[in-house]
Amino acid sequence: MNSERVAETTPDPVAAEAAAGSPAVSLRDATLAYGDRTLWSGLDLDVAPGEFVAVLGPNGSGKTSLLRVLLGLQELNSGTVHIGSEPARRGSDRIGYIPQQRALEANVTVRGSDLVGLGLDGHRWGLGFGGRRERKRRVADALRAVEATEYATMPVGLLSGGEQQRLRVAQALVGDPSVLLCDEPLLSLDLSHQRKVSRLIAEQARRSDAGVLFVTHEINPVLPLVDRVLYLVDGRFRIGTPDEVMNSETLSELYRTDIEVARVGGRLVVAGAENDDHHVVGAEEA
Repeated sequence: MNSERVAETTPDPVAAEAAAGSPAVSLRDATLAYGDRTLWSGLDLDVAPGEFVAVLGPNGSGKTSLLRVLLGLQELNSGTVHIGSEPARRGSDRIGYIPQQRALEANVTVRGSDLVGLGLDGHRWGLGFGGRRERKRRVADALRAVEATEYATMPVGLLSGGEQQRLRVAQALVGDPSVLLCDEPLLSLDLSHQRKVSRLIAEQARRSDAGVLFVTHEINPVLPLVDRVLYLVDGRFRIGTPDEVMNSETLSELYRTDIEVARVGGRLVVAGAENDDHHVVGAEEA
């Protein structure tokens, strides 16, 4: 399938300011393909420090693959990708990563503080960061930031899914990253925990001036937090504010079928997708 870019909307002033300085994330003319299937092509994206970008699109559109590129786990077919001023590479300590929410088994006895500590030294030998005292302080600070201090000595397998996900957020933030990559972190969480986890990620990222790319199938829990949206569909994409992207005209153009978007009680409701293979994501369906 040939990749096709839909014209971008008016540039966001935050992104323009970042481009003039040093963006947290920068992709230039980026193309990613598997065999003869192009996921996206000609992608230019700057994510400013402290900016929250939601990445939306149907299954198979390349959302998680984009994160793999930024993590240095997947090479682009063409173009460039930088984390800060450096090319993306595997094991970068500039990146904090929050994986999809999967409940840990009840027999997992690792303590909460140990799980969070892996964000500091899980990818290297030795303690580093000034030794045991400094490591303990940073772990305690990260737990406090996500309101999870009480889970420090508890076996993580005994915690709820929402409580475990708070620890994963702390683990991603404990190394003070400049970029935070979130891969469907709200899956399997109820609406209350979705909002809490989303707010924690946004607040801590902005406090530390980290750029956020947040892959999700549900934009409603994060809608009040989002600065811009990157929407991927069948090789096409659109970048802009939520109002610029999440509207009937733009989604109809991306999906090449009639899509209706409405705001109901502060939530986005999307209708018009015909089947699961061409599923409109990022909002509640009518």
